[in-house]
Amino acid sequence: MLIFVCMLSFLTVVNAGSHSLMALATYIVGQTPFPEFSVVLMLDDLQIGYYDSVTWKPVYRSHSDSKYYDEEQSDADTIFREKYYRMKDRAFYLKDHQNHTDSVHVHQRLVGCELLNNGKPGLLHFWDAFGGQNLEEFIFDIEKHDIQFKMPWAIAWDQLKQLHENFMYENVYHPICIKTLRRYLNMEKNNVMRKVKPRVRLMRKTLPDSQGLQISCLATGFYPRHINLTLFRDDQPVDDDQITGGEILPNGDGTYQMRKSLVISAEEQRERHKYNCTMKHLNLDNKLDITFDTESDSGSIRLSVISVLVLLCVALIITAFIIWRKKTHSAGSVAKPSQSHFVYISMQDAT
Repeated sequence: MLIFVCMLSFLTVVNAGSHSLMALATYIVGQTPFPEFSVVLMLDDLQIGYYDSVTWKPVYRSHSDSKYYDEEQSDADTIFREKYYRMKDRAFYLKDHQNHTDSVHVHQRLVGCELLNNGKPGLLHFWDAFGGQNLEEFIFDIEKHDIQFKMPWAIAWDQLKQLHENFMYENVYHPICIKTLRRYLNMEKNNVMRKVKPRVRLMRKTLPDSQGLQISCLATGFYPRHINLTLFRDDQPVDDDQITGGEILPNGDGTYQMRKSLVISAEEQRERHKYNCTMKHLNLDNKLDITFDTESDSGSIRLSVISVLVLLCVALIITAFIIWRKKTHSAGSVAKPSQSHFVYISMQDAT
């Protein structure tokens, strides 16, 4: 589970305008209904490929450019099969090294590269986990031609092993990753390179138990997923431990949403602070800043009362008018026959 958190955090911190290709490989020690080895390939937040030890063949999202088929199969054999054997050896070593039993154990490896917004290849990232614990992490820097360790390794590398790994990452893994990233950026550009502005909604709810007020800022319908949403109190960012939410969640249409909420106590409401929500997104030319009206509930109540009174008065007037019309109409209907009879009598007299 931890490795998925690492993956999401990587996707979140990638520079605005850049793109990433990430491969999440899973090797399972023990008997399960799942494949022994599987790989999920992600372009930004779009799954573009899958590979497992059942078929030993990659399945890609789109084959609109069939000219890449042979190349894709070759890359899969080079990268995925090699990863399978290395992860298998590593998993059994770690199982024995950590004195685990013969039950089911999971070894996961997340590897990915980044293409910067200027089209220049970025770093190659690597995370390794076993049994839910993050064991290894490093970054391969193509410009410095070396591996930068971020965590201690369970297995130490000698100088020869270090040279071999540097050679493989510089001449095999990193070039293939960047090549695949460029290829699928071109094939999936309508999906991963689109930009959709966020829609903003401010919400407020009175908490009956504490008489407090919860204010929420919701940004939804945006793409890509990178967004910076901040709540302010008197022009100062609210501490994270006072805020709930903040996770980037998917919508059903391929866009994303983020909500942040803050509870304002009854005492704090009387202090009349200023609260506002700001956000930055790739598709916004400038920072969007919206101010909360923390007194709108009382104004809404007053407006509602006035509206009800006005409607009541109108209803009374209409009712009175209808009653008056009915009475007038009834009086007119009674008078007409007597007038006709009077005229008829007059005519007979004239004759």
